[in-house]
Order: sequence, then C-alpha cells, then structure tokens
Amino acid sequence: MNPLGLLPELLLLAGAVACLLTGSFVAQDRQWVSRLIAVVALVGSGIAAVVAFAGPVLSLYTGSYAADGLTAAGRIIVAVSALLVIGLGVDELAGTERESETYTLILLASLGAVVLAGTTSLLVLAVGFLLASIPLYALIGMQRTRLGAEAAMKTYLMGAFTGIALLLGVTMLYGLAGTSRYSDLGTLAGAPVAAVAAGLAGVLAGLMFKAGAVPAHFWVPDAAQGASTTAAAFATTVPKIGGFLALFRLLTVLPTTIDWPLLVALLAAVTMTLGNLAAYPQTDARRLLGWSTVSQAGYLLMPVAVAGSVPAAVPALVVYLAGYAVSNLTAFAVVGALPTRPALSDYTGVARGHPWLAVGLVVALLSLVGTPPTAVFLGKLAVFTVAWDGGFWWLTVAAAVNTVISLFYYLRWIGPAFRAPEVGAPSSGLGSDGDPAAPWATATTLAGALLILVIGVGAGTLGG
Repeated sequence: MNPLGLLPELLLLAGAVACLLTGSFVAQDRQWVSRLIAVVALVGSGIAAVVAFAGPVLSLYTGSYAADGLTAAGRIIVAVSALLVIGLGVDELAGTERESETYTLILLASLGAVVLAGTTSLLVLAVGFLLASIPLYALIGMQRTRLGAEAAMKTYLMGAFTGIALLLGVTMLYGLAGTSRYSDLGTLAGAPVAAVAAGLAGVLAGLMFKAGAVPAHFWVPDAAQGASTTAAAFATTVPKIGGFLALFRLLTVLPTTIDWPLLVALLAAVTMTLGNLAAYPQTDARRLLGWSTVSQAGYLLMPVAVAGSVPAAVPALVVYLAGYAVSNLTAFAVVGALPTRPALSDYTGVARGHPWLAVGLVVALLSLVGTPPTAVFLGKLAVFTVAWDGGFWWLTVAAAVNTVISLFYYLRWIGPAFRAPEVGAPSSGLGSDGDPAAPWATATTLAGALLILVIGVGAGTLGG
C-alpha cells in the first residue's frame, strides 16, 4: 500500500469535496472560488502525474491498480481536458446557481475516468465505471430544458443497461478465472470459450458506453445537443479517455481463445462509418460534433484491436486520444464562444467579425479530419500503421475512406464561416453588432488551437 502512488487521484477527490463544501457556504456571486479550487486540483493532479511518470512503475494495492505509463497518460490527458472544459464553460456558468456543483461533478467524473485508465482489477473496473458514469448523468441533466431532459434520460438508461451488462461480465470472468487481477486472467485460456465470450461481451458493452462507440453510442448526439455546452464538451471527451485505456489494458491480458481482435476491428469499422454517415444531414453544430465523436471512437478502436500484438499500439492510442481530446474541446469552445448560433448556417460571416474564432474552428475541424500538421493527423497516421502491422489491412482501408468522407461534413461548417453574409441578414458575423464572442470561450479556443499544433508538430518531431 502506497497512498502517495495515488496522489493525482487523491487531489481530484479532495478538489471535488472542497468544491462541494465551498459551494454550500459561499454566496452565488462568489462561486468563482469553487472554480479556482477545481483548477488548482486539476493542475496539481497533472503535475503529480508528470512527476509519477518520471518515477518507477508501481503496482498498488495488491496488484489492483497500476501507476505506469498508460495510467500517467490518462491522468495527464484527463487533467488537461477538464481544464479546457472549465475554461470554455466560465462564460456559461459564472454566477449561476449550479456553478460549484458543476465543478464538483467534473472532478468526480474525471476521477472515474482516471480510475478506469489505471485499474488492473475487474472489481475496481466496475467501481471506476460507476464513478465515471453517475456524475455524468447529473452533468447532462443540469440543463433544464426538453432536450436536456431527453439527453439525460437516454444517457442514464443506456448507462444503466450497459452498466448491468458490465457487472454481469465482470462476475462471469471473475468466477471463471477465480481472481479479479488482470495479471491472473491468463487462466481463462482453459475456461469454456462460450462463457469467456459472454463475460467479455458484457464488459465490452459497458466500456463501449464510456467510449461512445457502437452499439452503445445512442446517447452521444443527444447529449451533445441537449446538455449545456460545458457538459456536452466534457461528456464527448473525458469519458472516452478512461473507456479506451481501460479497454486496451484489459484486452492486452485476455487469452486468444476467442477472436476478440476481429470483434473489436468490426466494431471500429461500423462505428466510424455510422458516425460519419449520420453526421452528413446534421444542421445543428453540436449534434454534428456528437456524431463526429462517434466516428472518432471508431478510429480509436483501431489500436485497441491490436492490443498486445503490436508494441506501437500503446503510443498510437495515447497520441490519438490526446489529439482528439484537444481538437474536440476546441470545437466546442467555438460553440461556447457564440452561443446564439446553434445552426451551421448561423456561422455565416463569422470570419469577418470574429477572425480568431474562425481560425480556431478551422484548426479544430481540420485536426478532426486528420490534416497535417495537426495533432489528430499524427494520431491517425499512428493508428493506421499499427492496424496495418497487426494484419487488419481492410480496417486501414476503411478508415482511410472514412477520413475522406468526413472532410465534406466538416467543410459544411467551415464554408459558411468564411462566406460573406447576405445584405440585410440578421447574422452578419460582426462582433460589434450585438453578437460579441464570449471572452473565456474565445481564449480557450485560441489555447486549444495552439495546443493542437504544438502536439502535432512536437510529437511528430520527437517521433521522427
């Protein structure tokens, strides 16, 4: 037992408790104190993760939790992502009655995502799933509108069903192996194949919910459209980090008596194709981002399909997760900066009045496509390579075709932003015409766009 080995997680937990208590005793117009506490907790957690990464690899609490490179990546990406979420949400949350509660839920759900990333025990996996899910339901439901209520209900029901499936799967695998530690799951090689497959299917269902991938993706576009901008940005980003890292870590130790790589590869192909095709008819910017995040889950499943067989799958997944998280949050920051423009057509002329927002939008969307020198380009190059090396050449071809397809619906958003508005149109795109951009979300857009380029160029240079 080494409590300091969990210092990043402990800081998130302490920050959540402090935010909740502060919100109970501080006046509504001074809830910025809770925001400051949340930021300090996330920064401290990120710094502690970097320090732990430089130290030795630890196996904590009788082999139920790993403090290794994969966990460090999850800790750092979650901390940076949550900071960006708080930044883009300041204009929306400042002075509202639910400000401190929102920060508390963000920290708790972030803690759940980190626990998912680091667990090496089936029992802790179940706990991490619940910790990452329950605050998410509350976050999405805080938007007291018809669409918000629908999104919260769909997310809760999907989470409840897949959570039950995950618990059943954990129970079956635990019973078959006689242990919950990942290091001992190799004994499943001698267990009945059908029983192992059923247990794995249950666990996969739960983690596909966190990842926002087929077949548990139905809640994602509704949450992206119906929740607040802050909650939508968080829900489509941070849970994926924990979900994919947990899935990768678990599949690495499972025996090959069942052909789970082929199953994951098929799920990847279906997820990216469905997400891209469903994004085409969307006219709402946030719903388009919701389906976009489904398609991105398909690409992220590619290195998972070769977990344990291709060594480069680990850095490929980490680089793609980091690039996707920053790119998706930057796009949501643009939405948060212009909250009165929900439809793609409402962005007509934005480049004239808000040129920096237009630049940030272009960088974010082209990164999601995978255009050099952005972060996701490097991630796609890496995941395409490992899938090919792992024998899934057909999946690489499908991903390349889907990448080309995705360019067109992202251009449907970029195009109006650089198009001159019609004379007399109510949305002229001028910042001085009563349509000012939200300052915090604008600053987050610029920070995110810069980070996209830094990751793309910096990681590419190191890789070269």
